[in-house]
Amino acid sequence: MNISPFFRNLRATYEAELDDLRFDSEGRDVLRQRLAQRRKELSFLLQMMTLSPEMVAVTLHQGFTFKSPAMMEHLLTLAPQEFPDWDKLADAIELAPWTHDLVQAIRKEPMGNGFLTVAAGMEYMHHKPATAPARSHDAEDEVEVEVEVEEDTDAELSPLDAEEESDARAREEAGADWMVEQGFDRKN
Repeated sequence: MNISPFFRNLRATYEAELDDLRFDSEGRDVLRQRLAQRRKELSFLLQMMTLSPEMVAVTLHQGFTFKSPAMMEHLLTLAPQEFPDWDKLADAIELAPWTHDLVQAIRKEPMGNGFLTVAAGMEYMHHKPATAPARSHDAEDEVEVEVEVEEDTDAELSPLDAEEESDARAREEAGADWMVEQGFDRKN
């Protein structure tokens, strides 16, 4: 499958965000507690929906069941301007009951429906071994999966894909700058 540059960039940042939340300073797995806290902070986090979608998308972690893998696989090949409407994509996704209030709050935002599409794509990649980067064992997962991920270079990208990748990097950098301004440490 040929994942779009947009989702290739988000895959790494989403996994990094989950990894950052996973362990406390003493090495204990605190992912569930930190996700619960993030979910309570959704109204604040919504302002980062565009610049750092991974920081908001983690609030929906483990909240999607994908009924149509083919539709999700196709989504991962698309650029943002080609995304289907959330209502159409939602037919291919079953939401966990606890997500309904979060999804309704997100949908009230001007970019909410598009964001939900992005969040679903990130979560789908997280659970799909063929697209998931190597990661440590998740207490919620049954088995540990390690996968080699091919590195793409800009030389292999078409000019449009290279521009999209450059835009995604600029958005990621702008998001990191914003987080530093809010008092957070910069991710490496």
